[in-house]
Amino acid sequence: MSVKDRIRVRETRLLSDNWYVLRTTTFDWKRRDGTWQIQSREHYDRGNGAVLLPYNLANRTVLLVRQFRYPAFINGHDDLLIEAAAGLLDDAEPEVRIRAEVEEELGYRLGAVRKVFEAFMSPGSVTEILHFFIAEYDATMRIGAGGGHPDEGEDIEVLELPIDQALAMIADGRIKDAKTIMLLQHLALRVASD
Repeated sequence: MSVKDRIRVRETRLLSDNWYVLRTTTFDWKRRDGTWQIQSREHYDRGNGAVLLPYNLANRTVLLVRQFRYPAFINGHDDLLIEAAAGLLDDAEPEVRIRAEVEEELGYRLGAVRKVFEAFMSPGSVTEILHFFIAEYDATMRIGAGGGHPDEGEDIEVLELPIDQALAMIADGRIKDAKTIMLLQHLALRVASD
């Protein structure tokens, strides 16, 4: 049985359309035992996104960003967050959008990029699918300082770190961003270990 055969939407209401869209939906859900149950869920729609981890195997380094994230701060993270370059698709194809984000945030124009997977990051409340990419980089690809767009509130520091140091930063808690952890572990398991 398809999921769409197990759900009957009763009502969807808009709660907020400020930064992104927050809705609440009441629906009937057909449980595994065949009974129907009324449920209600809020869901945040911020659009889909893409993330990319540039790596240099010759130097065994990666490029990351460090920036302020208010939701992390109010949940007790009293530091800037270290992340892979990422952004929303804004109706562009994932590869096109992530190339632009890397130029804006890191200051690099990359050659070939490789999509490695897609994932829901918080499927209990957020609709976003994130497209994950990796790409090789070297110093000749640098076209600017990076740092993002100040008019969009971005104040991004570019970090070039040894791969082993970045992996250690996961273990000691300095890197807490899920998308970054996933890409660093993918790199360690599938690329840098060869």
